[in-house]
Amino acid sequence: MKLITKHIGVWLAVWLLASCADKTCFTVEGVVSGADGQTLYLENVGIAEVQILDSVKLNAAGKFEFEQERPAYPDFYRLKLKNQLINFAIDSTEHIQIWADAGTFATSYKIEGSENAKAMKEITLAQLDANQLIQKYRKEYERKHLVDTAYANRVHEAAAAYKEVALKYIYGAPMSTVAYYALFQQVNGLLFFDLYDKNDSRAYGAVATSYDHLYPESPRSKQLHNLALQSIKVIRGQRKLDLSRLKTQEISFLEVSLPNIYGKEVKLSEIALDSPVIVNFTAYQAEWSPALNMELNRLYSKYADKGLKIYQISLDADEHFWKNAASNLPWTCVRDPKTAYSEVAALYNVKQLPAVFVLDRKGNVAKREDNTQRLEEALKTVL
Repeated sequence: MKLITKHIGVWLAVWLLASCADKTCFTVEGVVSGADGQTLYLENVGIAEVQILDSVKLNAAGKFEFEQERPAYPDFYRLKLKNQLINFAIDSTEHIQIWADAGTFATSYKIEGSENAKAMKEITLAQLDANQLIQKYRKEYERKHLVDTAYANRVHEAAAAYKEVALKYIYGAPMSTVAYYALFQQVNGLLFFDLYDKNDSRAYGAVATSYDHLYPESPRSKQLHNLALQSIKVIRGQRKLDLSRLKTQEISFLEVSLPNIYGKEVKLSEIALDSPVIVNFTAYQAEWSPALNMELNRLYSKYADKGLKIYQISLDADEHFWKNAASNLPWTCVRDPKTAYSEVAALYNVKQLPAVFVLDRKGNVAKREDNTQRLEEALKTVL
């Protein structure tokens, strides 16, 4: 009986290996030091969701190996250790090797077996550098160590430094997974490459055209194609909007109509008729969100009897989180399901979150004031 069981085990192992060879698989293996007892996950990063494919509990040696069937089209994956991530792409039967330390898992790893994966590391580090700088400048601005112009210039410089790294892959190899990855890096929940900026739109177009040609049936090709068309449409639409306003010399609401937590469409013009309004683009999952909402609540409580209205637009990707967070707020809370690709945010020229606009009783944008410490002063001018 033991002999039969042994033969079955050997046969099963051989069958599994043969099955993988038939389907063609990719392999990710390596060592993570200092992670004894921690769980390492292999995840597929899809367009709309992240899926756990496999996991292993690491021992003192830290060795791991994952094997998965290759994707039909180039796709993105990551290793996750607690909240740290290593991103890479797969387009064939790569054999990727990774060496990392648990303490600096996401930044100081070594990766072999894929030139695209090495380039993605460079993109990731450039994105992290820009994020850290922008967060630093934001804190200095909030402490009034930077004036508006200096703050805006430094943020622009940090974003430009990231784009300089990204663009050499976007225009140098627009058909690569690195180019795609570079396009979709974010800061404060918004994309570095603005879909509705004329120059950035060309970058989306370059990658979309290459993916259309090489992978016409890939879901990512269709996503890029739609985004590129949407970008062109909105840029042209904004141009028409500006011309219309110049001809009539009438400035009124830049209209917004988005669903609230109950799924009902709420227009900005409906709630803001003959009222001073704060329009706030936000992300409830951001670390600064609670403090912002506390300040908005203070102002709302103080000036609601003078007609103040708040129209708060969430760009959160997690709809469930937004609904829970917004359910107890006393003002109008809506969400744009296009999140980082929001046409509404583009219409208001929102480059980063949070963004706060003060509207007068006729719907004119009287002031953009992203510093909450000065928001009350701006609000008094329209009350």
